[in-house]
Amino acid sequence: MSTVLADRTKRGRSASAPRARARRALASALTHLLMLALSIVMVVPFISMATTSLMTMSQAYSFPPAIWPNPFVWANYPEALALQPFGRYFMNSTVLAIGVTAGRVINGALAAYAFSRLVFPGRDLIFYAYLGTMMIPEHVTLIPLFLILNAFGWLDSYQGLILPFAVTAFGVFLLRQFFITIPRELEEAAVIDGCGPFGVFWRVILPLAKPGLAALAVLSFVSGWNMFVWPLIIANSANMRTIVIGIAQFQGAYGAITNWPYVMAVSTLAVIPTLGVFFFGQRYFVQGITLSGLKG
Repeated sequence: MSTVLADRTKRGRSASAPRARARRALASALTHLLMLALSIVMVVPFISMATTSLMTMSQAYSFPPAIWPNPFVWANYPEALALQPFGRYFMNSTVLAIGVTAGRVINGALAAYAFSRLVFPGRDLIFYAYLGTMMIPEHVTLIPLFLILNAFGWLDSYQGLILPFAVTAFGVFLLRQFFITIPRELEEAAVIDGCGPFGVFWRVILPLAKPGLAALAVLSFVSGWNMFVWPLIIANSANMRTIVIGIAQFQGAYGAITNWPYVMAVSTLAVIPTLGVFFFGQRYFVQGITLSGLKG
């Protein structure tokens, strides 16, 4: 009897195995189809922007909308860039994005190390209070920030653009979660070898936290590059405008009819830096975001 039952069990398992593999294959195929569809939805606006930048005005305003430029008007790029000092705008955005990124990575790493590895009175209370600032809407702080920077004489300056956003509670939280995942045995071994707190931070924590630092750097660069409201308030002169502000003002600067090929040409160039940063840092970015949530 036991032999018969064993044979039936084996036959049942052998029959169910192909069905299980078929279900997994179907689930995988549906998942990839869904991801492909979402990717197309995400990419279409960029393709539309790039193609519109190479159209004539009549094509850009045609109905039904033209899908592909005919002919390709490459002259839209140099002609659009010649209308305003976009080179200066690009430089200002680059300085802003790099400054915000450097500030958030350096300050975030130091604060995260203190909140995750050092022991001092009120550490957790201070950390939770710091996280509480994330619930304050950014626009609520604009007037106090403006008044403070005006008192310092930093309006229409790089320090006024960068310093108020050089520290972020999200960056501290992200790196703290990543630092917690680093085994304490490595820290203890470094202490035995004679490292102090800063030596542990510099020689052990930072080299192992490259994915988390890269993730924060990518997010900070994109955030700094796309910042709109604060540069609009703090930058009074054309020499301090960022590319985002320049594009917004360029849109309606030459009459009631917007020259969309020119606007899309400048917008296409403005997107390239953020795409490049994300492309080169995507491996560390995904790894850093994933590992930061492993341990609370």
